[in-house]
This record gives sequence, structure tokens and C-alpha cells, in this order.
Amino acid sequence: MADDNHDIENWDITISSGRGYIDFNFRELWRYRDLLMMFVKKDIITVYKQTILGPVWFVLQPILTTVIFVFVFGNIAKIGTDGVPPILFYLGSITIWNYFSETLNITSKTFTDNASIFGKVYFPRLILPLSKVVSGLMKFLIQFCLFLIVWLFYLSTNNGNITPNIYLLLTPFLLLIMAGLSLGFGLFITSLTTKYRDLAFLVAFGVQLLMYATPVIYPLSSVHNHRLLLLLNPLTAIFETFKYGFLGSGTFSFIWLMYSFGFTSLLLLAGVVIFNKVEKRFIDTV
Repeated sequence: MADDNHDIENWDITISSGRGYIDFNFRELWRYRDLLMMFVKKDIITVYKQTILGPVWFVLQPILTTVIFVFVFGNIAKIGTDGVPPILFYLGSITIWNYFSETLNITSKTFTDNASIFGKVYFPRLILPLSKVVSGLMKFLIQFCLFLIVWLFYLSTNNGNITPNIYLLLTPFLLLIMAGLSLGFGLFITSLTTKYRDLAFLVAFGVQLLMYATPVIYPLSSVHNHRLLLLLNPLTAIFETFKYGFLGSGTFSFIWLMYSFGFTSLLLLAGVVIFNKVEKRFIDTV
């Protein structure tokens, strides 16, 4: 009888609903890394599988957007770019903005878009939003390579007021903060949309407004009124540091960059807490 009880207690995998809200089981996530990569591969392949140009859209999208921004904001609105060639200024901003906005939009639909999967099989629910962050990173790297090609062209021809510096080495850190921000906001929003469906309709609109509250189409130096409010946006320091490192324009502030990092850490923690709380009962409300 003792042997039987011993066999019963030694399970290979234990699934329990009694986890704490701050339980971020890295070991379990690592165990499901193959599933994570499968979701990443699916995201990359299926998005453009039935399109004519396929992955070419990864490159064509930022090019078209840059052309439109140069025409509308540069030629018509006459918004300055701190002496930097408008094409390079807007392409750099669009590259990092696309990663943040698209990852946020996708992760904010985690529960509603995957309710059928969650209701059939168990796996760490965080795997899905994490897969969106990773797959978005693949797209970012392609677009970032495009930016580097244009950047190197201007740099080699001395065409434009470009003075890169050592702060461009902070790019991986900036990318980490952006990934954390998009994931944190996404976890928070998708948890709320299980109960308040109206939020789903406001996300895309809110992200669009956030772009205008972030120095994407304009440099921070052009803002004089309400400058502090703009700096309180955790994305501001990321964009300004990126531009300062690669273009030599913009501003760099270690304090504001650490503020962005601290904000992201707290947001990500709050997002995981509410996500862990909602995942236990969301299937009854979605």
C-alpha cells in the first residue's frame, strides 16, 4: 500500500489551479520552448502565406510608410527632423514603432483570439503572448537591416548631418524595454477585455494616439510646451536614445532611460499578476 501511495505522489507533471498570482514559472516555460518556437514559426509563415508578395511586405511596409511620412509631415506640415535626412529620420522611427505597436495589438487579443485552444489543452498561457513578442522580433530584425542599409549609405556618402556615437550600442537594451512594454500593456489589456469587451475596440485607436504622444514623426527638441508630459511617456526616452545613438540628433538622458526601464518592469509585473489571475477563470467569460 505504501508503494502504491509513493507511485501516486511521484507525478512527472502536476497541473494545478492553486498557483500564486506572481508565479512566473521559468522552468515550465523553458520546458515548453518547442511549443513557443512552433507558435513563432506559425505566426511568421501564416501571416503572409496567401499574399502575392509574401515576406517582401516586411520591407515594403516601412518603405511605403516612410515615403508617406516624408511627403505629409516633411513636405506639407514642414515638421523639422533636427537636420537629419527625413528618409532616415522617419525610417528609424517607423522601424522601432512598428515592433512596439504590432506586438501590443496582437498580445492584447491573447485571450479572445485563442479561447478555443485554451479550452482544449493545457500549456503555460504566457507562451502565446511571448511567441508574439519573439515573432515580432523577427520582423523587426528584417526592417532594422533595411534601416542599417540606408543609414550606412548616408554615412558613407556624408549626405546628411549624421554623427553616430557609442550610444547606438544600447539598441539591444532599448529593444528589451520595448518588448517588455508591449508585453506588459498587452497582458494587462487582454486580461481586462475578458470582462470589458469594449476595450478591444479602443486598443487600435489608443495605439494610434500614443504614436502622436511619442517623438516618432517629430523630434523632442521641437516640443517646448508640455515637454515634461512627453518625457513621462516611457517610449520617449527609447526613441530619443535610438536617434541620438545612430543619427547624433535628439537627446540622451540616463535618468529618463532608467525611468522607462523601471516603468516597464513594474508594468510587466502587474501584467503577469493580472494575467495569472484572469487565466484561471477567463474561459467562463470569453
